[in-house]
Amino acid sequence: MLSIVARNWRNLLLVLANLPFALVGGVLAVFATGGVLTLGGMVGFVTLFGISLRNSILMIAHYEHLVDVEGSPWGLETAVAGAADRLAPILMTSIVTGLGILPLAIGMNDPGREIQGPMAIVILGGLLTSMALNLLVLPTLALRYGRFERAREEFTRAVVSGESNAAE
Repeated sequence: MLSIVARNWRNLLLVLANLPFALVGGVLAVFATGGVLTLGGMVGFVTLFGISLRNSILMIAHYEHLVDVEGSPWGLETAVAGAADRLAPILMTSIVTGLGILPLAIGMNDPGREIQGPMAIVILGGLLTSMALNLLVLPTLALRYGRFERAREEFTRAVVSGESNAAE
């Protein structure tokens, strides 16, 4: 599924590059609150990975849209414009999620919150590092390693190379 969205293996790796950053933030949050990974914390990692992947997929898909549909040449200007376009949605996703689970994190030692509290801590920590990656590091990685081409150019190149191979 992800390979279909990313269209090529380089862009797929860019999408997956966000997971280690989310993991680091979640692990740091666990250590900051006592260093015990609970069932709730593990559920938090699954949730965190889902949110992080969503943000990365949307960023890479937006770059592909800018190049393929809008015809922008892939370069520094397109990378900056794409990151600026995705700034508000990524911030809103992270802030709204963080504000929604903040009461769970604050009251994590209250009775009955043995699962929810650690889950909220992991998600909050991971959202911070994941958000930083999506907005600062991912555009840089995409500029260096991403492959964004117009689909029509790829098709034309494939047809031309197929015809030349058939002639040989």
